[in-house]
Amino acid sequence: MSLPAPALSAKPYLSDARASLTREITILDEFGERRAIAIPAERPLTLFVDKRELLTLMTLGALPELLVLGYLRNQRLIERAEEIESITVDWDVAAAAVKTRDGIADLEARTARRVVTTGCGQGTVFGALMDHLAAVQLPAAQAARIRQSTLHAMLEVMRQQSSIHRKAGSVHGCALFRGAELLMFVEDVGRHNAIDTIAGWMAMHDVHGADKTFYTTGRLTSEMVMKSAQMGVPIIVSRNGVTAMGHDLATQLGMTLFGRASNRHFLCYTGFERFDAEPEPQRGPVRVVSG
Repeated sequence: MSLPAPALSAKPYLSDARASLTREITILDEFGERRAIAIPAERPLTLFVDKRELLTLMTLGALPELLVLGYLRNQRLIERAEEIESITVDWDVAAAAVKTRDGIADLEARTARRVVTTGCGQGTVFGALMDHLAAVQLPAAQAARIRQSTLHAMLEVMRQQSSIHRKAGSVHGCALFRGAELLMFVEDVGRHNAIDTIAGWMAMHDVHGADKTFYTTGRLTSEMVMKSAQMGVPIIVSRNGVTAMGHDLATQLGMTLFGRASNRHFLCYTGFERFDAEPEPQRGPVRVVSG
């Protein structure tokens, strides 16, 4: 007796193959002293889709199954998590095996065109990513906004967030917020891996992006802006700056970008219409009065 085919609404099976995120080494410091420190445990993960090798990602391996799912989603190779039957990660062979329900049409042709990017931890992306601009739908400015007080609260949450970067450095972090509520935070060797992991989490939990804000420690390049837009998130906050192409793309898509955001400082680069400013008083120079 044959078993019925799984329902299309079924989410994929994901293994739980988390890896150690740091490794301890001995260093020699400027004082001539030897001591132990932690460094990020970067490792390769080769992605196979229906037994076809696709590429190798360099990752910490915090949530590798979500990373793979989000990568496929952000590269527009799949539209929904339900198209995947399973994602199984095996660190013994440093591989992620993806089994789809019905295959990916024209996979070889769709993954043949590549563009070198500025991404860390991911050297290439599939060039067709930019071809989907016209399909991106973001909420109107009145429906997705952020107050300055909310932005400050988000930055305070991130300031207090325990992180690998504080312990070992050399990683990027990304987070998803609803208002000032932190929904998801992940770190990886590159900001692209981190945003893809969040995209995978959103796909698995049917989380939409219209009322969310995306935070990253990395710079806002065109690809980071595009990935956030594909996730439906119209507001991005970065501890870093923005490139000219990232700025132009955000303007075209009607997105709001904040950069150089730390403590109570920030720059709003684009999308002023989504921002409810609550300006702080200017701090003038201190005058010394002699008596």
